[in-house]
Amino acid sequence: MGNGKRVVVGLSGGVDSAVSAWLLKRQGWDVVGIFMKNWEDDDDDEYCSSRQDFLDAAAVADVIGIELEHVNFAAEYKDRVFAEFLREYQAGRTPNPDVLCNAEIKFKAFLDHAVRLGAEKIATGHYARVREAGGRFELLKGLDETKDQSYFLHRLTQGQMAKALFPVGELRKTEVRRIADEIGLPNARKKDSTGICFIGERPFREFLNRYIAKEPGPVKDERGRVIGQHQGLSFYTLGQRQGLGIGGIKARGAQKGGGEHAPWFVARKDVEKNTLWVVQGHDHPWLQSLALQADDASWIAGEAPAPGEYGSKTRYRQADAPCRLAAGANGAFELAFPQPQWAVTPGQSAVLYDGEVCLGGGVIAAAA
Repeated sequence: MGNGKRVVVGLSGGVDSAVSAWLLKRQGWDVVGIFMKNWEDDDDDEYCSSRQDFLDAAAVADVIGIELEHVNFAAEYKDRVFAEFLREYQAGRTPNPDVLCNAEIKFKAFLDHAVRLGAEKIATGHYARVREAGGRFELLKGLDETKDQSYFLHRLTQGQMAKALFPVGELRKTEVRRIADEIGLPNARKKDSTGICFIGERPFREFLNRYIAKEPGPVKDERGRVIGQHQGLSFYTLGQRQGLGIGGIKARGAQKGGGEHAPWFVARKDVEKNTLWVVQGHDHPWLQSLALQADDASWIAGEAPAPGEYGSKTRYRQADAPCRLAAGANGAFELAFPQPQWAVTPGQSAVLYDGEVCLGGGVIAAAA
């Protein structure tokens, strides 16, 4: 319990962080709210909700009876998250900016700021839990499995975990909304934000267009036939089905009801030849992988887990898949899967679990 100690809560304007702040205040913490502004390139844009989010956060602070400070981390965000995001896209990979944002902004820039304000702890509205065991901190999945966000927090260190509180990690989302309703929070029914923090709901390709030049090139099928033109490899991700512009292709004289109507999926990106390879059918072998290599590993315990059997996620919204970990040198590791994994995507995170404990992970470099 708080005993009057200070905790700084990141108030996003959403219901999860709002209820987090209320729970902490009720536990006796001295709660200070901070609204983080991480993006300012196009604030007047119809897709940028940051002004409304701040108004929502201010209304929440008012109801709970805490002060709210507005802090601008846009410069740090641009340097540490967005620059890396663009570098990865230009290299033909598909990064996860939410993972970067947690590691570089919320648990570095924001944590440093909170410590300057005299805070013992920081809190966010993430669905995850922290457990202390034998002087070490463990990151656990949120109790609401449909909302668990440990995947996005897997790069946290022992020092960061020691300072972190996740009050809604113990609750189900329905309970969080019920509490928000009960205490009269103005954003109790606000819908969850989706999409990448700085892109919001805007069309993704249109956004990337501003920063990455179009480099059109051929789209080829598995037999090497050119069946279309892509707009630039950065604009496509493995497993992508929409927006390929090749919907109407049929072999001449093909029978009705033949395979020619099976949907096309992005299967490979050849950066050197600027070629996009596509295949038909969700279960095409090119979309299945039995192994992956990852690098830039980050382990919550501060050291790699022992080689052996674990659960893993290679994308956020998926059940844990059984895998075998083989540790490599210099922060690299390999995972082997008994069951093929679908559209394993370089740039995304491969995150390891031992039951409900998130062990950490790395960035997928290649799949096989």
